[in-house]
Amino acid sequence: MKIKNDLFLRACKKEKVERTPIWIMRQAGRYLPQYRAVREKADFLTMCKTPELAAEVSIQPVDLIGVDAAIIFSDILVIPEAMGMHLEMHEGKGPIFHHPIRSEDDAKMLKDIDPTKDLKYVLDAVALTKKELKGRVPLIGFAGSPFTLLTYMVEGRGSKNFSEIKKLLYGNPKLAHSLLNKIAKAVAIYLSAKIEAGANAVQIFDTWGGILTPDDFREFSLNYISKIISELKRKDEPVIVFAKGVHYKLKKLSKCGADVIGLDWTMDLKSVREKIGKRVALQGNLDPTVLYADESKIREEAKKVLASYGKGSGHIFNLGHGILPDVNPENAKALVRIVKEESMIFHSKN
Repeated sequence: MKIKNDLFLRACKKEKVERTPIWIMRQAGRYLPQYRAVREKADFLTMCKTPELAAEVSIQPVDLIGVDAAIIFSDILVIPEAMGMHLEMHEGKGPIFHHPIRSEDDAKMLKDIDPTKDLKYVLDAVALTKKELKGRVPLIGFAGSPFTLLTYMVEGRGSKNFSEIKKLLYGNPKLAHSLLNKIAKAVAIYLSAKIEAGANAVQIFDTWGGILTPDDFREFSLNYISKIISELKRKDEPVIVFAKGVHYKLKKLSKCGADVIGLDWTMDLKSVREKIGKRVALQGNLDPTVLYADESKIREEAKKVLASYGKGSGHIFNLGHGILPDVNPENAKALVRIVKEESMIFHSKN
């Protein structure tokens, strides 16, 4: 099916566009009253595992906010769960694994996954969402990076000092690499299955890459992101890598095989474009808290981001991290409208 609005895909490939496309990380989420209405019917994991509900909330931002791409409603931790770890989602506390991986014996309990069986509900959600979008906008699939997934699997929950994962990296690097290899294999076949089910692009979230030293990032994260991308079964579907806080390895990151590098709000788009913009497209990077401001301030800050990237294709407008749950949806809607209005001057009509 031909996609009517393919601005996002063209920008990913640095092809000519009439304006800068925009989508928002966590755009299907709690800030939308329509999402909360669905959430009242089912808990978070039930929503992820019910294709009809996942499709409904995936499409909401396209209808309500006007974004140029949908992203499938799911969670990065469905992979560790499919590998045999018991996952609980607690309101206010986030995800919890009550039996984290801390030893070789724990690691032996993890199984290889078959996405068509173990994660069929996600693939069904992708196929259903694609069907119900009717070619209006592209659909993005996603996964966590091996290092970010391993961090949750070893810590057992969110962390402030990441002591358990660091103990593993420094105390038993052989086990860490064995686990990262296993997870990378799972992510590669999972993302390939999402593409097969209809995803037009995929994003790898390396949320915790920035907690590592530059050398450790290369060894324990970047190597495995590159491995996944090299093993993906895809035609021309773009790959985005969003590694939060990794400002020190941008050149190396740009060579991992990704088509697009996502930037958090602490990075300067202009200088990053000068460093790696010839090789890859860039995504980002408005500070998510700007959406607490009034419309005139949102416009001012959005224009700064657009001007920082400058003229030409290869920019996908996004936040520098996920939208916050207490943001007014009207502000998100205003941001999308502002980017559509203000970005046209950066794209030549010739």
